[in-house]
Amino acid sequence: MMSKLYLEVEKVFELLAFFSTKVLGNSITFLVAFVLIISWWSTNLFTSNDTHQNIGDIIFGITFLSLFIIQKSVNRYSALIDLKLNELVSSNKGANNSVLHTNKKSESEIIEMSKEYAEEEIEKVIVKEIDKLIEVVTNAK
Repeated sequence: MMSKLYLEVEKVFELLAFFSTKVLGNSITFLVAFVLIISWWSTNLFTSNDTHQNIGDIIFGITFLSLFIIQKSVNRYSALIDLKLNELVSSNKGANNSVLHTNKKSESEIIEMSKEYAEEEIEKVIVKEIDKLIEVVTNAK
């Protein structure tokens, strides 16, 4: 019961996070925030005589706008990395194409995929160790 509830909450949270990163990295959202900050500064900075509060407001506004700029660059960087990785995976004939477009998969799907790769790596290590043991036994005879 609790695990189903947790999974549903996790799905909703992932959708919210996906939507938030898209909205916060959008240039229209930045422009709206910029207009809001300019209007806020124009009403507060010129009516208040408290220099300390004015400096705090300016710093807060710049920091707030920086959030949108940073998110835009992170979105762009993530898309570029995803594109490059997809190209590498699709160009390799022996690669597993299920890893293409992992940015569209949920966190639980990604964890399951990484477990499969970890299991495959363990199997490869075991096979190598067995081959070494066989070679040692064969050489000892």
